Amino acid sequence: MPNATVPTDLHRHAGDGWVTCGDHLHWGLFGAAGLLLVGRDDDGEPAQIVLQHRALWSHMGGTWGIPGGALAPDEKPAAGALREAAEEAAIDPAAVHVVGTHVLEHPAWTYTTVVADVAPGYRIEPRAADPESLEVRWVGLGDLGSLTLLPAFGEALPRLLTLLG
Repeated sequence: MPNATVPTDLHRHAGDGWVTCGDHLHWGLFGAAGLLLVGRDDDGEPAQIVLQHRALWSHMGGTWGIPGGALAPDEKPAAGALREAAEEAAIDPAAVHVVGTHVLEHPAWTYTTVVADVAPGYRIEPRAADPESLEVRWVGLGDLGSLTLLPAFGEALPRLLTLLG
């Protein structure tokens, strides 16, 4: 749950809300999704990813994770992840090439990580685009250990990195 006053100028939709799953809560009445956007080096190897430094008022605020959030009713995970990345990180969906997904399933809730590359011919300069972020930027894969990651993201990260190809 949030730990400070929530701003009033947030993007809101009918999917916003908490789901009880056993002894804990998840954000997103219809599940949630996030965008793991990969930047590659000149040899085509994964070199960096876009991360969001979560606002202090948000659930587990102050940690780093990927842009994402609650799915709207009937919204597909890839569409939701791209929408959230546009809202939170100013990432143009046309500049993103989705290459795969990873689904984390709980009994009452799912989270889909949408893995993507920058589409050919595009350059992406992410930035904090709404009050949900303290900062959004490219982070080198070798620098991930120096950040305080959102615990669920940190736990999933080794599996997610294998999807980068």
